[in-house]
Amino acid sequence: MTEKSPAAHATPQDAELIGADKTLLIVDDDGPFLRRLARAMEARGFTVEIAESVAEGIAKAKTHPPKHAVIDLRLGDGSGLDVIEAIRGRRDDTRMIVLTGYGNIATAVNAVKLGALDYLAKPADADEIFAALVRRQGERVELPENPMSADRVRWEHIQRVYEMCERNVSETARRLNMHRRTLQRILAKRAPK
Repeated sequence: MTEKSPAAHATPQDAELIGADKTLLIVDDDGPFLRRLARAMEARGFTVEIAESVAEGIAKAKTHPPKHAVIDLRLGDGSGLDVIEAIRGRRDDTRMIVLTGYGNIATAVNAVKLGALDYLAKPADADEIFAALVRRQGERVELPENPMSADRVRWEHIQRVYEMCERNVSETARRLNMHRRTLQRILAKRAPK
């Protein structure tokens, strides 16, 4: 992850982009990544709270709903989508970014429907996350230079059907005409490049 040096302070431009409410909740179960990202976002001017689980994220969202949030999708005790719902239940103007190492279109669509602004695949660096958090509505994101591989397109299709089946492995396997165990192995792996 790219960070500003620990001694760096937020620039006036950073402060202007962040706005008056500088609260940021970061929810991720990767402890070292979480702490590095928290330091990098504090250096840019955010007031950061961290959580390492869905339960902790929901608790913090209910007691102090943040203006900004960065939420990992897959956490040890559940889905980051639950944290998004908890935040939306308390505050409807929160700017949320979903991070995941298991990126797929169907989950991105669900995250956006629940109120996330953007969806970034890990490893995302602090600069990318900051840019996504402060991006203004209507600003265009640059298109990737490399298209998805055939393996990635297949994986995306499987993920889309899995989401349509409300994450029911047996129903997804039936619809894809695939053995259930084979599907479970595919779902347990990271997305192909």
